[in-house]
Amino acid sequence: MKRILISSVLLSLVVGTGYYFYATLPDVSLLRQKNPRSTALMELRDREYKATGVRGERRQVWVSYDDISEDLKRAILISEDAAFFNHQGIDINELKAAIRTVWDTLSFRRGGSTITMQLARNLYLSPAKNPLRKLKEILIARQLEQSLSKRRIFELYLNVVEFGRNLYGAEAAARFYFGKSAADLDPLEASTLAALLPSPRSSKQRSIVNRRNLILTRLASVGYLDQEESRRARQAPLFHKVAEKAPELPPEN
Repeated sequence: MKRILISSVLLSLVVGTGYYFYATLPDVSLLRQKNPRSTALMELRDREYKATGVRGERRQVWVSYDDISEDLKRAILISEDAAFFNHQGIDINELKAAIRTVWDTLSFRRGGSTITMQLARNLYLSPAKNPLRKLKEILIARQLEQSLSKRRIFELYLNVVEFGRNLYGAEAAARFYFGKSAADLDPLEASTLAALLPSPRSSKQRSIVNRRNLILTRLASVGYLDQEESRRARQAPLFHKVAEKAPELPPEN
C-alpha cells in the first residue's frame, strides 16, 4: 500500500510538472510574421546594466535574411551549429556530449545548444544553467522548428543574438565594429563577428582572435575560402576597419 501511495505521488508530480511546462510555453507561431521588439536576454541585460550604472541604449537594427552577408551566415553556422539545416532543433550528438560533460565534470560547461535552442533561450528564458531550464529550452526549440521555417529561425537568430554590450543583431554589430552594413561583410569580418558569439561581452582579445582564426580555417577546409585567403585573413588585426571609432570592449574582469 505504501509503495502504491509513493508511486502515485511521484506520478502526480511528473504529470504536474509536465503540464506546467507545456502550459507556460510561449506561442511561437506569432513569430511567423511578427519580429519581436525585445527578448528575455535583452531585458535581463537592461536590468543588469541599470543595476551596475552602465549607460547606453540598446543598439539593434532589424534587417531581412537576404540583407545579411552569406559569409556571416556561413561563419556562424560553421562555428555554432554546422548541422542546423539537417536537424529538428536538437543535435542529438552534441546533446549527448554535453550530458557526458555534465556527468564527468559535474558542471554545465558544454551546453550542446543548437542555433534553434539558443534562439529559444534568448527570446524566452534566462541564461541560467540548470536541467529544468535546459528542458524548457528544448521544448521551445521543438516548437520553433514545427512552427517556423529554417530560414525564419535563422533570420530571427541573426537579428537578436548578442554581439557585445547593448549590441544585438548582425546589422548593429556590423555597423559598430566595421562601419558597414551586414550585407557587405567579408569573410574576415564575418568570422570576427561569429567569434564573438560564445562570449560577446568578453574583452579577451587573444581568445577572440584564436576563435576567429579557427573559424577561418574551417571555412577554408570546406571550400568557402581558398587556403591563401584564409592564411592572410588569420594574420589581420582583430578589428582592422572601423568607420566611426574603435569598438568599446568591456574592461577585463
